[in-house]
Amino acid sequence: MLEELSIRNYALIDNLSISFENGLNILTGETGAGKSIIVGSLSFLLGGKADAGVIRTGSDEASVSAVIAIGKGNADVLDWLTARDMAAEDGAVVVRRSLKQSGRSSIYAQNVPLTRGELAELMGMLFDLHGQHDHESLMRRDTHRRCLDRFAGLEEAAAAFNGLFLSLAEKKKALEFSLDSQRNREERIELLSYAVEEIARAAPRPGETRELEAEAQRLASFEKLSREAAAAAAFLFEGEASVLSLTRKTRASLDAAAAMDESLAGIGKRLEDLYYEAEDLSGELREYRDGLSYEPGRLEEVEDRLGLLYRLKKKYGARAAEAGSGGAETGGSRGDEEAILAYKAEAEREIEVLSQSEENREKLKAEIAGLEKEMAGKAAELSARREEASLRLGAEVNAILQRLGMPKSRFAVNAASKGRGPGGNLICGPWGADDVEFLISPNPGEPLKELARVASGGELSRVMLAIKTALARSDAIETLVFDEIDAGIGGEVALAVGEYLEKIGEFKQIFCVTHLASIAVRADNHIKVEKKEAAGRTQTTVRLLSGKERREEIARMLAGDSAGDAALAHAGDLLSKYGKKR
Repeated sequence: MLEELSIRNYALIDNLSISFENGLNILTGETGAGKSIIVGSLSFLLGGKADAGVIRTGSDEASVSAVIAIGKGNADVLDWLTARDMAAEDGAVVVRRSLKQSGRSSIYAQNVPLTRGELAELMGMLFDLHGQHDHESLMRRDTHRRCLDRFAGLEEAAAAFNGLFLSLAEKKKALEFSLDSQRNREERIELLSYAVEEIARAAPRPGETRELEAEAQRLASFEKLSREAAAAAAFLFEGEASVLSLTRKTRASLDAAAAMDESLAGIGKRLEDLYYEAEDLSGELREYRDGLSYEPGRLEEVEDRLGLLYRLKKKYGARAAEAGSGGAETGGSRGDEEAILAYKAEAEREIEVLSQSEENREKLKAEIAGLEKEMAGKAAELSARREEASLRLGAEVNAILQRLGMPKSRFAVNAASKGRGPGGNLICGPWGADDVEFLISPNPGEPLKELARVASGGELSRVMLAIKTALARSDAIETLVFDEIDAGIGGEVALAVGEYLEKIGEFKQIFCVTHLASIAVRADNHIKVEKKEAAGRTQTTVRLLSGKERREEIARMLAGDSAGDAALAHAGDLLSKYGKKR
């Protein structure tokens, strides 16, 4: 859920921070106060398009950030974060987007940079913004099947079917590969076998190239290295003027002085530590110097071995990057030898597949036939349950739409079969044999149409509200934003809209901009948006309402006059009847 929204230098907003609670959050205010600016800034944060025109006059940059709590049950978001080496901290994610006058935008989640596409993908799993034609997950057909499966409790069954589908695809690919011409297989096996044997003879070790390069550098500079090591040894521990000898003498003199003046004891202790450190260094340097040796011909051996490893890398390292599923990991972050050995392992696997006998091919065919039969049964079962659930979901949504002032509308969930293939088998996709789509007919006599083709903002918002009410317990999206939800409605319909917003608020966080008092009185968190002048400039501000201030705002929404006794009394009645008891 959205815990806090911070906006800087966006349109009329100078510096604004709004906190939200779970449940129903209502924004009200006079026309032109800036409610649409706040919704626009949220749309910007959700990945919407924006240009430098949104930057507040006199500023170089506009920015919007949010603290978003991630529910433990939102596995899609948690998996998305994990895939990008991110994690929610204390159960929350901080998302920030800024836009400069140059038009350049920067986006971060948990201080990790994102593209606008990645931002839209992440926020699309957390927010639905209704009333605008952006970020509406239910407008995308690819979400309809997931919504229906959630409603029907079929997510696990659909995931199991997807596993069968992927397994069948893998086995069909293996069979197709196995059925290549015998001659081509033999040529390929011969080529791969030569590569495997060549790499096996060379037997590269991980890290070997780096070790040999270091050894080659030492051998090439052996004479100078020996000379400098000997010089260092002379300075450190050999001769009367060495560091160790001078330190020993200095220590003796300082010990004698400290016997006469205790204030020198501290210096003496430090010099003692220096002496022991010099002794340790002397031992290590002596061991290094005495261990230096030069083997005639060793440099040539090292260079020959390096040449072989370089050739193997050139022949097989790049191929490993192309063949391996890791791509950049295989040829990039791995070392030279790892890439060569990865190619060898891949070549051995391919040889095994290519060497499959006719018996193995028959076994594959039998496995494929078994999977196809199992999939057909699972697909038929999914289709039957989806068909039953589509009727229930359609009925629930239509019943809600009746109360939301759309009695003539007709909503339907179309779970159509993909058909059958030439052999009479069901045509299946990764998630079953159905194409699921939500359809709507807003007026009598009109055919059912795609949700995305519903033109009226008010109708669209109410359709979304009805669907969200039906899916409230099963939909993973945590925050719903409704703008223009009250367009063209009033009276009993407005009361019904408020009732359903409150109902969804039991399971979701609702963010709603409204002009209707009958909706605003149901708020868990009532925020007023105001436009003020300060230092000769216009600014949009917000404040949380309660008690007397809230009653006056409801009265203003009812009659345009918060001071009128009748309006205040009516506001009090509405708050008493529908408001939260706190």
